Amino acid sequence: MRIGVPKETLPGETRVASTPEVIKKLVAKGFSVVVERGAGQAAHFPDAEYEQTGAQLGDRAAALDADIVLRVRKSTPDDIAGLRSGSVLVGLVETCEDDGTLAALHAKGVRVIALERVPRISRAQSMDALSSQANIGGYRAVIEAAAHYGRFFPVMMTSAGSAKPARVLVLGVGVAGLQAIATARRLGADVYAYDVRPETKEQIRSLGAKPIEIDIGESGSGEGGYAKELSAEAKARQQQLLADELAKAHVIITTAAIPCRPAPVLVTEAVVRRMRPGSVIVDLAAATGGNCPLTEKDRTVARHGVTLVGITNYPALVPSDASSFYARNLANLLDIMVETGTGGPVLKDLDADEITRAALVRPTA
Repeated sequence: MRIGVPKETLPGETRVASTPEVIKKLVAKGFSVVVERGAGQAAHFPDAEYEQTGAQLGDRAAALDADIVLRVRKSTPDDIAGLRSGSVLVGLVETCEDDGTLAALHAKGVRVIALERVPRISRAQSMDALSSQANIGGYRAVIEAAAHYGRFFPVMMTSAGSAKPARVLVLGVGVAGLQAIATARRLGADVYAYDVRPETKEQIRSLGAKPIEIDIGESGSGEGGYAKELSAEAKARQQQLLADELAKAHVIITTAAIPCRPAPVLVTEAVVRRMRPGSVIVDLAAATGGNCPLTEKDRTVARHGVTLVGITNYPALVPSDASSFYARNLANLLDIMVETGTGGPVLKDLDADEITRAALVRPTA
């Protein structure tokens, strides 16, 4: 069975779907692996390291012409044309805003495993690419905030006087939010956090941060551990009650997102006007509209004396580790997709396991 690893081509994408460490293990299991030349270069994995694993280096056509193709991001029309009918494409397919990519893949006879659909169950934790990449995003967002903030994060004591710690507020306490809290605390900031799900309060405290407690009249807990969309009344109450806390923050990291829905507005323009000049907002929800209406996708802008960072692909800023985590997620998924037969690896029935059954994207009627 042949696995292909093509180079990612979307602008700004530096990750690669598999690394030499993982490919060495795949080759040992009997897979034939073809890696497109230069696929790992942006993530600092040179071709020579792939060759040493026993993988073959080839052109793009060779990497796409495989039984299983591993990707980070969605495929282009040209890539789809190069895929085999009957092959399996595995990656972050970005199914919420389909632009015809899925229809084209199904028309070609390609089966699609979307990593964003891997269920949140204990067995699937090691395959959860959304969480592994969100972890990196939460870390890198704080580093970005510190770079733009013109003051210290920790208490600083010098012969010239002292500086108070930055007041950091994290909105949304999922995987990215928890990592943002932990990173900001490591940097010595005074950290506060808020989430619509009441059960997150203990998680916030466990990291040494302070939960912001407000009563919006309903719970935001949804299925699978995700937040659900609030009613219009609850949203309005949330904005009103959060306003004073947000205005006091020096750095705001927003991570609030609802799967396949526009990001909720939590930081209004009125709040931004009240923030101290030089403050920073890092909006991790920029890709889905932003938690602040002043955020501009993939731009860093200044509004009312506040810097707003709208980067949408933080893992691409840490490409080596992001690729390593992602590659291990894929390898763990392959373990339940394939069994070893006498003639080498054989693809299982993708409907037989609850994880692959949930992740398999089916053609729409």
